[in-house]
Amino acid sequence: MLFLFIGILSSCEDVIDVDLNTADPRLVIDASINLLEDGTSDATIRLTTTAPFFNNEVPYVGNASVSISDEDGTIYPFTYTSSGFYTSELTPRDNVQYTITIIYQGETYTATEQLHRVNPLEFVEQKDDGGFTGDEVELKAFFTDPIGEGDFYFFEGFSEKGDHLDIYDDKFFDGNSIFGLYLAEDLTANDEVIFNLYGVDQQFYNFMYVLLQQTSGGGPFETQPATVRGNVINETNPDNFPLGYFRVSEKSTLTYTVQ
Repeated sequence: MLFLFIGILSSCEDVIDVDLNTADPRLVIDASINLLEDGTSDATIRLTTTAPFFNNEVPYVGNASVSISDEDGTIYPFTYTSSGFYTSELTPRDNVQYTITIIYQGETYTATEQLHRVNPLEFVEQKDDGGFTGDEVELKAFFTDPIGEGDFYFFEGFSEKGDHLDIYDDKFFDGNSIFGLYLAEDLTANDEVIFNLYGVDQQFYNFMYVLLQQTSGGGPFETQPATVRGNVINETNPDNFPLGYFRVSEKSTLTYTVQ
């Protein structure tokens, strides 16, 4: 009987080849120019391409021409470093239009943005009986929304226990104190959590809303994922549109140690 059972298990080990549809790789652009609280900036652009579903390696792009120009005609060239990252010395100014230009494989990609300001993160409130189970550490990072300006926000919380991204529209809390919520499984005393808050526009808010909906998981009857297009266009071949986004934001950072 035992030999029969082993034989049945062995017969179930056939290799099944899954024939997936493939498409030509598209350029993926993660471009963020962040004005920091000390007046300096972090100007970083990362270029990759899409890859087949079962490809475990990120296809970095290191042979593109990358630059940003302002409305006064000043051009800021970006230099390739490694792993798809390009950097430059660019500190964004208020009310100035910035245009990114990427030339890759003979095609030109562009987008235009301006600086979006943000009020600073102020303090963190800790609750030890949070979450669905009532026994998780729950952190709230507070900031004050300026009244009557129609602001949009991008929020990040990072720790070794997990990352959390969220977006906010001040439609329902205009002019009030509001918080970004952070929960992570097994968060304990002395864990360090880094909070980032960025000022963004409504177009980026809409982009991230769809992207977060698709990456947060769901049941078997959820809407199937669709291509989420950002604000960068292909000037040479519009049908070969890129993925990703070009954003210029003021950034507030607050580091908290769990009590």
